[in-house]
Amino acid sequence: MTNEETMETTASAAALGAGETLRRSRGLPDQISDIIAEEIRLGRLKPGDRLPTEQRFCEAYGVSRAVIREAISRLKQDGLLVSQQGRGVFVSAEGSSASFRLPDTNLDDPEELRQILELLIAVEVAATALAAERRSKQDLTAIKRALTSMATAIERGESGVDEDMGFHSAIVRASGNVYFQNFTAYLDARVRNLIRAARTNTARFDGLAFKVQQEHEAIYRAIEARDVEAARMAAEHHLRNAAARLRLYIGDAARTRA
Repeated sequence: MTNEETMETTASAAALGAGETLRRSRGLPDQISDIIAEEIRLGRLKPGDRLPTEQRFCEAYGVSRAVIREAISRLKQDGLLVSQQGRGVFVSAEGSSASFRLPDTNLDDPEELRQILELLIAVEVAATALAAERRSKQDLTAIKRALTSMATAIERGESGVDEDMGFHSAIVRASGNVYFQNFTAYLDARVRNLIRAARTNTARFDGLAFKVQQEHEAIYRAIEARDVEAARMAAEHHLRNAAARLRLYIGDAARTRA
C-alpha cells in the first residue's frame, strides 16, 4: 500500500467511523461540514490526510453528491480543506489553527440569533465609519449607484435584496481594509439566509421598504460628508432596526407554524 493510499485509509476511517446521525430538520451540508471540521479539530483527520471519495461519503450518510460537494465547498472556503488537481481533497496543511468558521445560524434559537446579529452589527458599523473617513470619489460613486438601484427595485415592488447587499458591500470596500472585506464576504456567505429573510420580509409591509431606504440614505449622506461619527450612528441605527425586523419576521413565522 502506498503512502497516499495509507493516508486515504486513515482519513476514511476517521471521517466515516464517527457514526453520526444526521438531523433532517437542519441543513445537511452544514451538519456534514461540522462533522468533518470536528474530526480535524480533534486531530483524527490530520493535515495532509486525503478525504474519502464523494461516493463513500454518500454511502456513509445516505445523502446525495450535491450535499457532499456543498459541505466540502464550505470547508474549502473556511481554509480547512484544499483540492489537488487529479488527486482529491486534502486537509489543509494549516489544519484548524488558521481557520474561523461559523455554522449556519439556527433562526429558532433566540440566543444564537442575538449573538450573530451582534457580530454583524459590530463589523458593519466599524466598516461604515472607516468608509466615511477613507472613501474615494470612485467609492462614493459605487455606493450611490447601489443606493439608486435599491430605490428603483423598491419602486418596482421588488424586495431589493441583491441591491441591498451590493450597497453594504460597496461600503465595506470603501473602508480600504482588505481584512474587513474578506471577513464580511465570509459572513455574507455564511449568514445570507438571515439577510435575505429580513429584507424579503420588509417588502410584506406597506411603506416599510421606503423607511429602510431612508436609513440607507442617511448612511450614504454621512459617508458623502466624511462624517465618521454620523456614519457610525446611522449604520448602527439601521442594523439594529434590521435586527428588530428580522425578529418580527421570525415571530410571525413561528405563529404561522403553530
